[in-house]
Amino acid sequence: MLSPRLKGFLDAQEVSYATTPHRQAFTALEVAQSAHIRGREMAKTVIVEVDGRRAMAVLPATRHVDLDQLRRSLGARQVRITPECAFRLDFPDCEVGAMPPFGNLFSMEVLVDPALAEDESIAFTAGSHSEVMRMAYRDFARLVRPTPVAM
Repeated sequence: MLSPRLKGFLDAQEVSYATTPHRQAFTALEVAQSAHIRGREMAKTVIVEVDGRRAMAVLPATRHVDLDQLRRSLGARQVRITPECAFRLDFPDCEVGAMPPFGNLFSMEVLVDPALAEDESIAFTAGSHSEVMRMAYRDFARLVRPTPVAM
């Protein structure tokens, strides 16, 4: 099931998107494979803590967050990955670990790997481990206003 918060937001903004059901998968690469999406077009959302504040790091499924690079890029003192148990209640209409990269809907800053802007569209989990959403990257960037940052 899609996040009702996300669906309502996108519908209110009259943004075009498509959803694709797939067999249940938990890692971004498994989701991409199951949904027949290239790994570099599949965005994964990793919750990080940057100097004590939570943010979403959004990057291609084929990459891993380089915490040292992210820290340097942001000029932060400390960056660490937040364990799921610490943020599971922040996304009440999403399955744990299937939160969409729309931090603006959850009062969270979004940091995006510029590599995702290289393709016309972006795909991501949208609240469920068995459905993917795809939309134009330009619409994602316009609605979320993520901060491009090397990670």
